[in-house]
Amino acid sequence: MKIAVLSDTHGNQALAAQALDMAGDVDHIIHLGDDFDDATFLEALSGRAVTKVLGNCDFAAGTPRETTLVLEDKKFLLTHGDLYGVKGGLEKLAAKAAEEKADVVLYGHTHLQSVQTIGGVLYINPGCLKKGFSKPSFALVSLERGTLVADIVHLPPAFP
Repeated sequence: MKIAVLSDTHGNQALAAQALDMAGDVDHIIHLGDDFDDATFLEALSGRAVTKVLGNCDFAAGTPRETTLVLEDKKFLLTHGDLYGVKGGLEKLAAKAAEEKADVVLYGHTHLQSVQTIGGVLYINPGCLKKGFSKPSFALVSLERGTLVADIVHLPPAFP
């Protein structure tokens, strides 16, 4: 199973489309907030449902700020991250992950890509696809027979 994870597109639908094209054939598409309209755009572009959560810049009724998803017996916690103060560290997010018994945490907000394991939990921040950002990226997560592998995929700088 292959999962494309995007976050913090901030209206840069062209780069979001490029990221989805680079991802190739994926089984799931996840958007972690900041800009909800971009997640809707990706649904129309791909013809598939996008699992999405709202970020601190989003206002859409009926869409959660966080959610969980179980794929191949692995529990994923999806959140933008601002509710847990991720710019100051992952301690509060780790407490939520423990409460949810999550195997994987997908978050954004910091605009900094990161893949790390803390206390047996895999934390993935796909980075940012914001226009003008010098290091745009997204994440590809592979889940095969219970084994998780996460890779950060870099795109050309999102200028102008």
